[in-house]
Amino acid sequence: MKLYNKYLGLFLLSIGVVSCDVNNDLDPIVESESNIELNVNGLDFSNYVSVGASFTAGFTDNALFIAAQENSFPNILASKFSMANGGEFNQPLMNDNIGGLLLGGNVIQAPRLYFNGAGPAVLDAMPTTEITIPVTGSMNNYGVPGAKSFHFVAQGYGNVQGVALGLANPYFARFASSASTTVMADVMAKNPSFFTLSEIGGNDVLGYALSGGTGVDQTGNLDPTTYGGSDITDPNVFASVFSNMVTGLTANGAKGVVGNVPYITSLAHFTTVPHNPLDPTDPTFGAQIPLLNSVYAAINQVYTAAGEPERSIVFSETAASAMVIFDEDATDLTTFIINGLQASPTFVPFVESLGLPAQAAPLVAQLLGNQYGKARVATEADLFVLPSSSIIGTVNEDHAANLIAQSNGLLPASLAGQFSAEGVTLPLADKWVLTPQEQEKIKVATDAYNTTINAVASANENVALVDLNAVLQQAATSGIIFDEYSMNTSLVFGGLISLDGVHLTGRGYALMANKILEAMDAEFGTNFTVATNGLAKARNYPTNYSPAMQ
Repeated sequence: MKLYNKYLGLFLLSIGVVSCDVNNDLDPIVESESNIELNVNGLDFSNYVSVGASFTAGFTDNALFIAAQENSFPNILASKFSMANGGEFNQPLMNDNIGGLLLGGNVIQAPRLYFNGAGPAVLDAMPTTEITIPVTGSMNNYGVPGAKSFHFVAQGYGNVQGVALGLANPYFARFASSASTTVMADVMAKNPSFFTLSEIGGNDVLGYALSGGTGVDQTGNLDPTTYGGSDITDPNVFASVFSNMVTGLTANGAKGVVGNVPYITSLAHFTTVPHNPLDPTDPTFGAQIPLLNSVYAAINQVYTAAGEPERSIVFSETAASAMVIFDEDATDLTTFIINGLQASPTFVPFVESLGLPAQAAPLVAQLLGNQYGKARVATEADLFVLPSSSIIGTVNEDHAANLIAQSNGLLPASLAGQFSAEGVTLPLADKWVLTPQEQEKIKVATDAYNTTINAVASANENVALVDLNAVLQQAATSGIIFDEYSMNTSLVFGGLISLDGVHLTGRGYALMANKILEAMDAEFGTNFTVATNGLAKARNYPTNYSPAMQ
């Protein structure tokens, strides 16, 4: 077996490439010449404050930068509120359009992504935003990228000294009023007249999803100080924090809009990489298929004998094949594989065909048992995180070195490498895959958070609810029409999701702003949806930013 090394990041060509800036299927929109005056029905926008995480901040293309912040949904809303009685809306702007952060001159967050014609690429530039230099002045946008629900009430979350230790947030550290304050303390000091509270709860499951489910579902653990960064937040912890946030924000009679939590597994970060990217027409991989199938044949016999034939791994010579993955929830068949291989009369000849002596058979059986004891073939039900596209088929050098060490040098480097091809001979690790069981944990937590959000909104007459979950589901299935554009969740070309596969484009944030305005019309009797210039126009907001913009 030779190294199968094919870059698989260009799945964009197979996901329905349609320009997000042109849609010839739709009739042109004719602007109405009639003028309908905006009626805000008594709402006071003089001191609008937005509270949330990365969406609220305007995070786009895996970074925060000036142009994206200017196209954040709160800034778009503020521009509409200014048509009535809206006041000044200040944001903690970054220093540049490069994105990324410095701590003491060292890069701690990378620059933004851009589309290089083939896929997302990191901008080749040096960030200039230093978090030890605070942003001064009063703020209205309290969007804190990366913040989980309980972080909004955590003291010291904006302490610069805690950033390097992972105890504080570098974005909040730039504009926190003090090292010991909390996000909500600073928000309440603003005494908002109107507010938006959005994507609270999103990061409480997103970290787990981005890690491929390597974190812990902390349901039942009410102490968030014991959580890891990739853990799922207990629904009761979320409920307590969210309820108190809304109670505090509405205590002085302020009105606002809260958003629920979308099913994040519908985002492009988790839906772009297919489960079956192994192409038999690739000369390097295709030539090895017969040998690969012979290797897996004996292991498949063990899977079948154990009553789990669906785990069998067979590569097709005529169609795309699924990857091999590690599944922590799979039955551990390590011992069965070891014993089954050693008992097979064809195993010793197979070992010799690899250039090894017959006496190496027990060692090889042990190595194969350990490698495939919890392996299985991937299915359409599995989701793969976007970064996995760059490692599929590559040799895991650490694993190869470990095989050599375990064999006391008996395995040559070439053979160890052949058994270390990611997703082909080496089961793709848990951090790259969201299995159905892990997806279910995310959904259960999300549903619990949304139950709380719905109940809190329903019980408070000062609060309108915007169903962001329904918006994303529509975009992920049938697509969603925004003015003259048809938008969906496909990476790069869908128009809604930015290049990181998670956050929205400028046009996506404009759509989000409009959905909030629609919810306000329904709950508070405003008329943004029909007033002249009451809604954001899709054509005024980009889907991709030029790399020249720095």
